[in-house]
Amino acid sequence: MGDEVKDNCSSCGTDESGIRTAHHDEKTIKELVNRLNRIEGQVRGVKGMIEKHTYCDDVLNQITSVQSALDGVSKLLLEKHFKSCVKDRLSQGDDEVIDELLKTIFRMKK
Repeated sequence: MGDEVKDNCSSCGTDESGIRTAHHDEKTIKELVNRLNRIEGQVRGVKGMIEKHTYCDDVLNQITSVQSALDGVSKLLLEKHFKSCVKDRLSQGDDEVIDELLKTIFRMKK
């Protein structure tokens, strides 16, 4: 399977520069952005802890919290991807989406 992308998904496509795009409803985008904004604040907090020489175990606990929050974003995005792009491409007979998805999931599980 190459890196070329078929524009078979009615929810996804490519923009004018050839970059793959996804179509998410505004509620999903807002939820993802809100979560990422909180994570961004958590990361700044971890940086501040390090700058203040906070005890390593406390910093590591905060890093674990950030990783968990990022996992939540990934899970939400994966769910939306399954329910839109993957579903649409499979219904149109594009079985390559399965290989693409498996590759992504295996990368996420490393």
